[in-house]
Amino acid sequence: MPLRELDFAAALGRIRRLVWRTPALRVPAPAGDLTGEQRPATGSSAGSPAPAARPSDTWLKLESLQRTGSFKVRGAANRLLKLTAAERARGVVAVSSGNHGRAVAEVARVLGIPATICVPDWADPSKLRRIRDAGAELLRSGPSYDEADERAAGLAAAQGLTLVHPFDDPDVIEGQGTIGVELAEQLPELGEVIVPLSGGGLVAGVGLALKPRGVRIVAVSARRASVMLQSLEAGRPLRMPDEETIASALSGGIGDENRLTMRVVREVVDEHVIVGEDDIRAAVRSAFHDHRLVVEGGGAVGLAALASGYRPRGRVAVVVSGGNIDAPALAAMMG
Repeated sequence: MPLRELDFAAALGRIRRLVWRTPALRVPAPAGDLTGEQRPATGSSAGSPAPAARPSDTWLKLESLQRTGSFKVRGAANRLLKLTAAERARGVVAVSSGNHGRAVAEVARVLGIPATICVPDWADPSKLRRIRDAGAELLRSGPSYDEADERAAGLAAAQGLTLVHPFDDPDVIEGQGTIGVELAEQLPELGEVIVPLSGGGLVAGVGLALKPRGVRIVAVSARRASVMLQSLEAGRPLRMPDEETIASALSGGIGDENRLTMRVVREVVDEHVIVGEDDIRAAVRSAFHDHRLVVEGGGAVGLAALASGYRPRGRVAVVVSGGNIDAPALAAMMG
């Protein structure tokens, strides 16, 4: 499917039975101060004027409360729902550091599709438990994400399985872009959206959905999981060794033959922000203590950007992309 043919509204209707409409939570405090009153956004009724944008008009789009604990279920549902009967019968395979695998496994369970998930050895234990609980075959595939990626591609070729790519697929991008449709309904006069950047599927989808509405797109990378940003700077896809990071959901390569997301990210992103481990850790703590939100490191990088000094413009939405973190890891960050 050419990207110009993506229909985000149609995708939202397609996946609605498998995906929750997540709330937007207002944080009416000075930018960089994540404390304040909270109330969910329900969107404006027809004909009702939206409030004027203010520098402190900041909202959190809580994909951390999504059905599988992250936004990934949107792309997985859109991709699997488009499979033919023959493809469903043969089954699917995916590579994942955790959240994509859990999403594919859960959607496959609901639709009755056999699923195999290849993961690197360092994947979060809590996410691996959820993948197994959904009935998927879980294959630990070596110490690096690239090795897990190669194993998934090999299984797809050898067994005729459909490879459900975590980001570089038009159906996945279309599914992730449904966040943009919801944000446009929930937050009229949205001026900016801050989005975590990993392989680029989320930024590409949200950017393509909201850029035509004049929304400014800011992509946030974790310093130790910034292969997309470094690839953009180099002008070609890079392979980089995995680094230990509390934002492990953002780890992994973008593929030597990236077809879509690198180009789209370059086109839609207005500004890049990089955050470090201490900033991310502080953002996870702030989300928990100030808002009683459980947010994983990769899901908190947008919050970390605000806390570390990035100043948004007008009405801004921060995509809090995931909340799948096990209790020991969360407890360690609270100290």
